[in-house]
Amino acid sequence: MKLVTFSSGARVQHLGCLTGAGDGIVDLTAAAPGAGWSSSMLQLIEAGEQGLAEASAALADTERTGRHLVASDLVTLHAPLPVPAQIRDFSVFPDHIRQAPSGMARIAARRSGNLAALETIKPLADIPPVYLQQPIYYITNRFSVVGPDADVVWPAYSRIMDFELEFAAVIGRKGRDIAREDALAHVFGYMIYNDFSARDTQNIEMQGMLGPAKGKSFDGGNAMGPWLVTADEIPDPQNLKMSVRVNGEIWAEGSSADMLHGVADMIAYVSRHETIYPGEVFGSGTMGNGCGLEVDRYLAHGDVVTLSVEGLGELSNRVVMADGRAA
Repeated sequence: MKLVTFSSGARVQHLGCLTGAGDGIVDLTAAAPGAGWSSSMLQLIEAGEQGLAEASAALADTERTGRHLVASDLVTLHAPLPVPAQIRDFSVFPDHIRQAPSGMARIAARRSGNLAALETIKPLADIPPVYLQQPIYYITNRFSVVGPDADVVWPAYSRIMDFELEFAAVIGRKGRDIAREDALAHVFGYMIYNDFSARDTQNIEMQGMLGPAKGKSFDGGNAMGPWLVTADEIPDPQNLKMSVRVNGEIWAEGSSADMLHGVADMIAYVSRHETIYPGEVFGSGTMGNGCGLEVDRYLAHGDVVTLSVEGLGELSNRVVMADGRAA
């Protein structure tokens, strides 16, 4: 199923799912008002297999009777999981690991006025060993989430606007010390994830040798959607085609097959002596060349970024400077 959080009319958020034909949305909140799972996506995730079975039955009933069916053009889609239990974002694509530091070095050279240094900046020749040994990740602001077609208003403290092409796994089952071979059974579903990044701010703060903060954790910085696809529809998350367009122009194409550590590795690693919970989001990390930092090309006021991931749909967002100034 393709599950959504949507609003219509009075703008109250409901839980829904796309019809099989994709031509409408089943209002699951209205279809099962007394169910313990129907008020929000997190409730459905926590309800597990029983909740999914009842949601599937509601979908079948609507497709048979037409009850609780809402036209897609009459709704606003929000982030499927508006407030995740947690957001962990990884860095596991080899080209991104090699190329991102050179992007940061270019930003630093321009900030300092040392333009001659630009000609000497090259990607790393080798991947640092720690990235090969284990999945590297940071934790970001779970409250700064927006959905498809939402404008991302850029923070006034930044001038370098960037995106990151990712997908995300959403945890469906609580667990600890999970074996790699059992890990995917803990995934509820998958969605597209755009980790917007204020690169100039990130460049400064990461000199402090900790993870990114204001370079990532600003309102609207985590775009997710357009829907949450249940895990049964994505049997192999390590074989998904990925691409990004800016204003319709293709900027990068690739595949999740390139990941050094897959979703199962991430879950097994994070759950070592640490409990993971339903509703946690695990970002795949940025696909190689899947951000402006790697190709030295950034966004401008009004640009529309569209991420595509095989089986997960497309996620579009527009970036805008609050005062309309050029980036």
